[in-house]
Amino acid sequence: MKLFFLLVQTMSVFLVVAYLYCKSPWFKPLTTVKLKPWDRVCLYFFFSAISMMGTYLGLPVHDALANTRAIGPVLAGIIGGPILGTAVGFTGGLHRYFFGGFTAVSCGLSTTVEGFIGGLVHLYLFRKDRAEQIFDPRTAFFTTVFAECVQMGIILLVSKPYAEALGLVKIIAVPMIATSSTGAALFMSIIRDQKNMYEKAAAIFSGRALRIAERTLSILAKGFNSKTARDIAQIIRKETDVGAVAITDTEKVLAFVGEGSDHHLPGSPISSDLTRKAIAENTVIFADGRQERFVCSISDTCRLNSALVVPLKVDNDVIGTIKLYEVRKKRFLNMNKSLGEGIAALLSNQLLLSRYEEQKNLLVRSELKLLQAQVNPHFLFNCLNTIIAIVRKDSDRARELLIHLSNYFRKNLKRSSDFSTLEEELDHVNSYLKIEKARFEDRLTVEMDIDPSLLGLKIPTFTLQPLIENAIKHGISNMLEPGVTRIRAFRAQGTALIEIEDNAGAFNEACAENGLGIKIVDRRIKHLFGSGFGTEVTCVPQEMTRITIRVPVEGTNGLGERAGGES
Repeated sequence: MKLFFLLVQTMSVFLVVAYLYCKSPWFKPLTTVKLKPWDRVCLYFFFSAISMMGTYLGLPVHDALANTRAIGPVLAGIIGGPILGTAVGFTGGLHRYFFGGFTAVSCGLSTTVEGFIGGLVHLYLFRKDRAEQIFDPRTAFFTTVFAECVQMGIILLVSKPYAEALGLVKIIAVPMIATSSTGAALFMSIIRDQKNMYEKAAAIFSGRALRIAERTLSILAKGFNSKTARDIAQIIRKETDVGAVAITDTEKVLAFVGEGSDHHLPGSPISSDLTRKAIAENTVIFADGRQERFVCSISDTCRLNSALVVPLKVDNDVIGTIKLYEVRKKRFLNMNKSLGEGIAALLSNQLLLSRYEEQKNLLVRSELKLLQAQVNPHFLFNCLNTIIAIVRKDSDRARELLIHLSNYFRKNLKRSSDFSTLEEELDHVNSYLKIEKARFEDRLTVEMDIDPSLLGLKIPTFTLQPLIENAIKHGISNMLEPGVTRIRAFRAQGTALIEIEDNAGAFNEACAENGLGIKIVDRRIKHLFGSGFGTEVTCVPQEMTRITIRVPVEGTNGLGERAGGES
């Protein structure tokens, strides 16, 4: 019993070491999912030291040592696998061998085997998808019980004379098995609890970051200005619970919320040396309030004492800063420091995305303007010549064509929104087709087959006109025989399909690549609806060209019957 209590005392030293280890930077690798090679090297040295310490603290018994050396190699094997466990066990065993005694060989061998046993448990748990049990104190307890039993067996098999080995085992077996297994379980419990604290802190950190990301994304889509900056600053302060939050551009304060907002006023020039340094050097500045204090340059009574200043960057150009402050007598938490840096990186990425979307929208709008402005002078010239020819014979028809021409140009100039209904697009196209039919007479026939339930369908403005113009200009106008243009709109597989088909079959892929009509229409549809929508061209040379437009079916007027006709 005396030996048991003496071993408990030596085991207590290990528990203190475990506690100190969990508070040190070397513990951090155990919080990761996968150990890196350098992490394994660090664990090797640590657990080897634990194993050798067990030998040094061992108690002499019959020319041998009663000890808790097994804790090191067994835990190393359970945590790091067979290679790490065996390496630690071999090191601890070799160290024990040089202490001598009639059990030197058996103890050196058994310590190596104990590390290997811990590694086998590690492999078993991983292969059974039970990796979470690696840090379970019960795993450490029962593995150490088994390993120490194996050690007693090796002592009986290897140590000579057998009678002395047997007598030694009778004395040390129960105390060593009990204290080593309990010590390993308590050691692992300390590691597990600290690991859980890290994971809990990481979960809190991630949760805050995600909430900030979710709440600020829609705000930043409105731009980076005083209004959006104040909304973002309020969100950050609420999630971090710091004393104050400020957001600046490169020259002035855009927003300030929290302690000190009575004298740190939005719109005032940047007065802080820390902020100017962060902007000029594009670096994070941290005044912890102890070694370096934040000193307010505006008010002597300002209670703010520590500050974190993180640059906001877009394409690596600093466009402003985010600043987190704490008041006197309140420590600036490391979590808030890391969170502040993460928030700045997050907002920088969101600003870059917002700028990209803005540029993308500008491009789409410029393409729309290009389509509006792209009035073919040949079309206008041919149209006027046609009307001049008709006015001599049929003034009423000429007047009707002038009305259609006026309607066509009016819609070209006034349609500025991203969307039109299919009915509005067909009305615009109808004016164009009336003029072209007057020009080609019997050489052009237009057939329409439109599902009435799709007349309210929302499609990008100027979707149909450039495609129909291409069909007539590049196809039918070059035919000697009569040309037919067919326009169909129908539902298929949950989407709306609009087909523009001609019987010329003159589609030229090279010309289409160099042209603007189809490319712009396709790009605008994909931008507004997604990559699953757009245009598709089918061509049978000298027979048929069909352009299929696929758009989502939302926004229809709810009618259910098809209507057809020929003009």
